[in-house]
Amino acid sequence: MKLSAFSRTLIQGVLPGALVVALAFPPDIFAQAAEQDHIVSSQALQKHLETSSAARQRNITTVAGFLSSPMADRAMRDAHVSPVQVQTAIPTLSDEELANLASRAADAQQKFAAGAMSNEMLLLIILVAVVLIIVAVKH
Repeated sequence: MKLSAFSRTLIQGVLPGALVVALAFPPDIFAQAAEQDHIVSSQALQKHLETSSAARQRNITTVAGFLSSPMADRAMRDAHVSPVQVQTAIPTLSDEELANLASRAADAQQKFAAGAMSNEMLLLIILVAVVLIIVAVKH
């Protein structure tokens, strides 16, 4: 059986090229592209930024409120630490440091209000918080 010149060209040239192209890509390449949704949409990113920013602001407010009481002011002055310096250093803390300090401050305020903590213990917690803020800012 003799093949025509067109058939020979097809078998020798086009068919190997088509096979190379077909085998060069994984069979599920289009399925993977449809399944991949790891790219964050701009709306999701915006919502995450807003949530993170609001949480950070709440933490700053909690820590600043805890350290703005007359008792905290007196404790800082007794320790020869400027209350203004501490208040301005609070926003420079990392998100993790702020969250940790805000949690501890809220807990201490709650325990003090419930009578489960003495004035001396609260003063000690205030001084530890001040030291943590100063150390975090210096490093």
